[in-house]
Amino acid sequence: MNNPMEEQQSALLGRIISNVEKLNESITRLNHSLQLINMSNMNVELASQMWANYARNVKFHLEETHTLKDPI
Repeated sequence: MNNPMEEQQSALLGRIISNVEKLNESITRLNHSLQLINMSNMNVELASQMWANYARNVKFHLEETHTLKDPI
């Protein structure tokens, strides 16, 4: 004769394991999505740094050639 408490615990443990597996899959998908977002952000950050360097170089050149004018 099976113990009813043992059957309940076994069923509950099965549900917990199933839910943990689903959670693990969801977190894996989330991590993958975050990696893609981070890669995209790296491109934006690089473009931003390039633009800042360009602006700084232009300002330096204009100052050195005495052609820098005040903003309108």
